[in-house]
Amino acid sequence: MPRLLVVHHTPSPSLQAVLEAVREGAAMVEEVELDVRPALSAGPADLLAADGVLLGTPANIGYMSGALKHFFDTVYYPCLDATVGLPYGVYVHGNDDTAGALRSISTIAGALRWTQVAAPLSLTGTPGPADLEAVRELAATVAVQL
Repeated sequence: MPRLLVVHHTPSPSLQAVLEAVREGAAMVEEVELDVRPALSAGPADLLAADGVLLGTPANIGYMSGALKHFFDTVYYPCLDATVGLPYGVYVHGNDDTAGALRSISTIAGALRWTQVAAPLSLTGTPGPADLEAVRELAATVAVQL
């Protein structure tokens, strides 16, 4: 069964609501196993066992969280050649701007030679029903690609 790895940093109630929507969206796709890991504890073995990855982070001072950057630092060399073409998606939540975080994630995923299979999702402010539905759709879209 294909495995979707969700690597996230979820320090706020808003991001917790988003993470729950990710779980709901992935659950809409039958025959996909969901593996949800905090960014500070996810590592190369988790990534190598996955058929795709969904990355989630807050935007902190125009950049991804230090936790997600730590994940990338941890997996980069051990997974560089083994994960070429890995399908991925990303969501970023910020109070007002997520562009820098999205750009930095795209740069690293590009260096890893992953394949973006869904448009990145930028969320600002408190996530409303439409935002959470977009998150569900993102998770389902990535899961379907596995």
